[in-house]
Amino acid sequence: MMATLAPELRSEIIEMAWRDDTPFEAIQLAHGLAEAEVIKLMRQSLKPASFRKWRARVTGRNSKHARRSGIHERAKTGLRSHTSWATL
Repeated sequence: MMATLAPELRSEIIEMAWRDDTPFEAIQLAHGLAEAEVIKLMRQSLKPASFRKWRARVTGRNSKHARRSGIHERAKTGLRSHTSWATL
């Protein structure tokens, strides 16, 4: 699916992945990409040093995993408008 992503959609997914308050589950709900696919997209799209910094930031971070942080039942609205998951 990643090969067919429009540049605007690719940018939106990357932006969501960068945000600390947007869990991978939100990206999957909004765009259908699982965590592994988001990681692959980030690896392909970012410079190596930027990818390593991003990966270090999100690895083990509870806020990037809705089930771990207790936010697994978030509202599905507002995903494309970049509504902060922390405020839902």
